Amino acid sequence: MPTFTAQIPTAFDEESVRIWMNQGPHHVINAQDPDYPKALHHLVSPPHHLYLKGDRSLLGKPMLAIVGSRHATPQGLIDATAFARSLSRSGLTIISGLAYGIDAAAHQGALEGKGSTVAVMATGIDRLYPAAHAGLAQQIVAQGLILTEFDFGTPAKPWHFPHRNRLIAGLSLGCLVIEASLDSGSLITAQLALEQGKEVFAVPGSIHSPLSKGCHKLIREGAKLVETAQDVLEELEQLIPSTQPIGERIHSAVNSVDPVAEIQFPSEGGRFLWQNMGDKPVTLDQLSKQSNLTMSQVSLMLASLELAGLVVWLGGRVQRLVRHTPLIHG
Repeated sequence: MPTFTAQIPTAFDEESVRIWMNQGPHHVINAQDPDYPKALHHLVSPPHHLYLKGDRSLLGKPMLAIVGSRHATPQGLIDATAFARSLSRSGLTIISGLAYGIDAAAHQGALEGKGSTVAVMATGIDRLYPAAHAGLAQQIVAQGLILTEFDFGTPAKPWHFPHRNRLIAGLSLGCLVIEASLDSGSLITAQLALEQGKEVFAVPGSIHSPLSKGCHKLIREGAKLVETAQDVLEELEQLIPSTQPIGERIHSAVNSVDPVAEIQFPSEGGRFLWQNMGDKPVTLDQLSKQSNLTMSQVSLMLASLELAGLVVWLGGRVQRLVRHTPLIHG
């Protein structure tokens, strides 16, 4: 990665910053500030300054990065939300990049868990990207922190994202990857975490899915395969000072790895059909044969399951959703 040095604010920028800092919980810190994260000093090119919007005290809290595909599957979104919800309840702050897909699901899960979350931007603090996440960004500021090293007015550029990823890796104790293709930017974050001596975790998936190949590559290269929040907590617990709440709350977090309350099926027929679907997308005809039900019966049951958020249509195939949680769409 090329060496990156943030620009020193110009006089115009300083005036913009002064106005901005009077508009809410806004801060600018430099490398000499006591709140400047110590971990960032170890980067090859640490940022000269950080723009912060929200709770700056989170910079001193233990963080876990959750990253993955912008084009995640419905199941991937549910898994990211569930992991983030459980892990945030344990006392970990969830950090990600505010992008579509897994990033957004991770932030949302932390918010749902009544924990905290940090979003690292690849733009100036006044340039939200993507703009569609304005509502999510407001929630994060109210319950967490948004930060960037880029100066006011800086737009999103492709080469900004790897630099953003180095901050995500640098601020976290470890990195959890959920759904990533071989060319996913989340693999850059994972690699940076490895180079910084951080733990890397990956959730496995179908051998037939392109979105599993990045995670499987990480696992082959030494990343820890995880299936539950407990798997992550058991690795990170020893890295966190005993004064941190995670040491006291790991038991309750493990017990809440439910990411899901008891599934409520619309009918016993719906339960039977859902349980017979398997984990791969299937056609209506295949499902009819598997369940020994007529096409008409299957269609009616699928309609009720879809309304209940328990299945989703992917083109001409239907896939069951393992966890009944609200989906996050880009």
